Amino acid sequence: MNFYEKAVKSSTPVFATAPMIDWSDRHYRVFARQLTKNALLFTEMIVADAILRGDRDRLLGFDAVEQPVVLQLGGNDPAKLAEAARIGEGFGYAEINLNVGCPSDRVQSGTFGACLMREPQLVADCVAAMKAAVAIPVTVKCRIGVDDQDPEVALRDLVSRVTRAGTDAVWVHARKAWLQGLSPKENRDIPPLDYGLVRRLKAENPNLFVGLNGGLHTLDQALEEMTGLDGVMLGRAAYQDSGILTGVDDLFPHPLRAGDEPSGPVARPQALSADDWEAVRDAMMAYAGGVIARGGRVAHVTRHMIGLFQGFPGARKYRQVLSTDATKPGAGPEVIAAAFAAVLSARAETAAAAE
Repeated sequence: MNFYEKAVKSSTPVFATAPMIDWSDRHYRVFARQLTKNALLFTEMIVADAILRGDRDRLLGFDAVEQPVVLQLGGNDPAKLAEAARIGEGFGYAEINLNVGCPSDRVQSGTFGACLMREPQLVADCVAAMKAAVAIPVTVKCRIGVDDQDPEVALRDLVSRVTRAGTDAVWVHARKAWLQGLSPKENRDIPPLDYGLVRRLKAENPNLFVGLNGGLHTLDQALEEMTGLDGVMLGRAAYQDSGILTGVDDLFPHPLRAGDEPSGPVARPQALSADDWEAVRDAMMAYAGGVIARGGRVAHVTRHMIGLFQGFPGARKYRQVLSTDATKPGAGPEVIAAAFAAVLSARAETAAAAE
């Protein structure tokens, strides 16, 4: 019994960060893991062909601190996806997820992503092939439909087929994708949300893990809308205001691994102390130092950190330091220290004034 099955059986909700192209790379995931120990972290979508032909260490390598981390694959060839999944399992990923929701021009030209909503049996064939290739969970992330499809029919048909194929979970972005006429950005905002359909889907499939994605901006909203569901996934809201992630561990238990029992939320204060923030700072400075030693730049790391401290005293200076100083030639981990100092000193001054 994998952790999705255990989550359903024990009514243990799961929180995940969404796969976001160009955003949820390994540097972001290391940062996110400093803020939440309990979230499932998804990679950005990686095309199966790239894994089979490209630099696998560059595409798939990740830091052990990121675990549990999910590899999201893009593609439409069952054999290629199975081989890419097998390779991903070898790299240590906790789960393989198939993208059946991305509406970008890139996936449309390759006839995968959201295009696969039109080919539910092919999706099922892909899931079955990956399930046969790996021992870790294989899951699907989809839309409720595309273009002129009736979501009440399209979503149920897809889920019925992938369930028979053995999928361990379905994460549903509760909007249609319009492949013609809307940009990828517009597809995240314009098509209306239908959380009710996702809840009905779960009610009809009580033994299947069904997670909700799309249009969720806060943890309170996520908890309200996931009533009757098994999990919730936030993407850009938790990236652009990454402080949201500091509240996850108060509300969501640790993802269950083989042999685990539900652990419950961790004991963590609602507001992190200065010591907590110093620990985040030190961890990210050490990580950035390693990135630089391997030929990277500190800006590769700090670009993902700008959304922290929204609404905190000193946040404007924090963002300014990370946005400007980190891009200068020769910039190092000390940029992170300087940025955090702006907030930590402002917090100390506020506390002193309140005494």
